[in-house]
Amino acid sequence: MLDAGMKTQLKAYLENLRMPIELVATVDGSAKSREMTELLNDIVEASEKVSLKTDGTDSRVPSFAIQRPGTDISVTFAGLPMGHEFTSLVLALLQVGGHPPRVEADVIEQVKALDIDGELKFETYFSLTCQNCPDVVQALNLMSVLNPKIKHVAIDGALFKDEVEARQVMAVPTILVNGQPFGQGRMGLEQILAKIDTGAQAREAAKIDAKSEFDVLVIGGGPAGAAAAIYAARKGIRTGVVAERFGGQVLDTMAIENFISVSHTEGPKLATALEQHVKDYDVDIMNLQKATKLIPASEPGGLAEVRLESGAALRARTVVISTGARWRQMGVPGEDQYRNKGVAYCPHCDGPLFKGKRTAVIGGGNSGVEAAIDLAGIVAHVTLLEFAPELRADAVLQRKLYSLPNVTVITNAQTTEVLGDGDKVTGLVYKDRIHDTLHTIELEGIFVQIGLLPNTEWLKGTINLSPRGEIEINDRGETSAHGIFAAGDATTVPYKQIVIAMGEGSKAALSAFDHLIRTSVPVDIAAE
Repeated sequence: MLDAGMKTQLKAYLENLRMPIELVATVDGSAKSREMTELLNDIVEASEKVSLKTDGTDSRVPSFAIQRPGTDISVTFAGLPMGHEFTSLVLALLQVGGHPPRVEADVIEQVKALDIDGELKFETYFSLTCQNCPDVVQALNLMSVLNPKIKHVAIDGALFKDEVEARQVMAVPTILVNGQPFGQGRMGLEQILAKIDTGAQAREAAKIDAKSEFDVLVIGGGPAGAAAAIYAARKGIRTGVVAERFGGQVLDTMAIENFISVSHTEGPKLATALEQHVKDYDVDIMNLQKATKLIPASEPGGLAEVRLESGAALRARTVVISTGARWRQMGVPGEDQYRNKGVAYCPHCDGPLFKGKRTAVIGGGNSGVEAAIDLAGIVAHVTLLEFAPELRADAVLQRKLYSLPNVTVITNAQTTEVLGDGDKVTGLVYKDRIHDTLHTIELEGIFVQIGLLPNTEWLKGTINLSPRGEIEINDRGETSAHGIFAAGDATTVPYKQIVIAMGEGSKAALSAFDHLIRTSVPVDIAAE
């Protein structure tokens, strides 16, 4: 199952096991069961501390539990955790085997101390191509290791199709707890904890509210925000970062092949590296915090205030706004109703759930055409709809698209409605912009790829925004408000690219520092 290189790596990882673990497999005579058994045998061969039993009685076949003998500590995988989930498998083996997790001590204690009435039985549906799923799987696996009242099974949705259909799972990751919906989309350990531990948000808000003022406060944790934080911290001034989710839109990006000097990487991997780089410096990171209001300083040298959704408020001598952008929605009837019920925005994550089905992609730019190409290898048919008379994607992508036999391209097409039966998508209606006629397409999935929308609604009336909602800045990253700077996809800078956002974030931080030394004495310098 595993090649020689992976076996060598696995053996090295499993040398960190501190106590024995037992694999309990539920298998039958199917090909997938044979693959799973082969994988589990490879794991057993990699460490003397691992044993295997094949007499499991799980209702899902094939599946296997990783157990610590003599305890009720275990995690379960239904399906083969390969692809993006192989790391989840390795971490589960190590953690059940007693290797300490790389998680802050206070978070570990919070998980252990959860006051749970009965048990929390989590189920996570994932796909092997989903870059968002491992965060959820790994977080819930760890929680089940740390707290005996928490159980978790990770389920490959593509393998258990009947179950997915019955539960109407049409997006991954999808999380259920005790059989009821808990969440969808990327969620880290802290986010899951916040939903379970209802008092955590108030405690965190009180801690944030008590913080002293910052010299530079960065709003946003994507490439621009990370770069701004690093450049500010290197100046030796008090730097903070407020992020709704550290990594930003990069977390939702599958393959990155134009990040200069790195020929290929993946969004989550880059996001992890960004956060670690920021943590190398003395930066106060406040994650899972959403800014809702900005009050610029009333006079030069004064303090700006940033209010958060949690009720807390932060004060800073300068602010760098790098809140990025999100996928633009179609804004048509039925889209909201059927979001995650056939309307999706991540073909890499959710595509496998539509295997053998009819789908549409909305948008003819690079993202839309790439999505259609990827889906064509999975689904029965793809219809790509583009509003303009021509596709806007690069020529090389268009040539590939038109070479595929199960793809139809319709230009001058305006989507006007998403159709459904109350539970899931059944089709869409589009208008032929040339003949002004309406047409209906029967299908099961719609992937929306029509560009980005800046996350700037909270700034309306405070600083100048363009008609598109982007923050207007000059060549130094300055906004219309004194001491307020901005960078990245939320601004009017053209070409929304990671490498450009990083440069703009660095520039904004340097401009903020220059502003500080001209208008005030930074806190840390004054204290020396």
